Amino acid sequence: MEVEVKLRLPDSASHQRLSTVLSPYHLKTHAQENVFFDGASAELSSNLAVLRLRFYDLDSRCVISLKAKPVISNGISRIEEDEEQLDPTIGRACAAEPWRLLLIDGCRIVERVKSEYEIGEKGLVCLGGFRNLRGVYEWKGLKLEVDETHYDFGTGYEIECESSEPEIAKNLIEELLNSNEIQYSYSEVSKFAIFRSGKLPHQYQ
Repeated sequence: MEVEVKLRLPDSASHQRLSTVLSPYHLKTHAQENVFFDGASAELSSNLAVLRLRFYDLDSRCVISLKAKPVISNGISRIEEDEEQLDPTIGRACAAEPWRLLLIDGCRIVERVKSEYEIGEKGLVCLGGFRNLRGVYEWKGLKLEVDETHYDFGTGYEIECESSEPEIAKNLIEELLNSNEIQYSYSEVSKFAIFRSGKLPHQYQ
């Protein structure tokens, strides 16, 4: 179970202000590309699951993940998540031709997709995806991830923090934002849900 604090920032100015405040704590910045898949008959999405390939920093790394049963409330997200490393070359081939995913040998997640979700003869389809620029910061014992997410229909901004004590982490992050007069709100949906909706959340359009 992945548990994260997720707070949405209203615009690029707020994102830049937060990045500046956190600059002394900056560890690294990742350029991510996220590509999503579903069964041809919606076998995954109908069960609140999604299969994702994430490419890092010009294909220097690729991670395949299966996420399921997301719940987000009061700025805290809980979701079942399983991840594995994948050769980026294989990942790119699968992104171009989704049928290749089900042929990957020795991949626990692929085996789960086939067995648990009973993907039919039509196999998998690619849903498309989005790009994300993620700044990673180590601050007060927390790993903060500040995202600038580029969808085809606009750009979203968010701060995420995975924590075993999410309420404590959320309070610390809110204090940071409030003390620096940075506006924010609790994220109500995931980036994937925003991507699938085809529009940014209403208050940020």
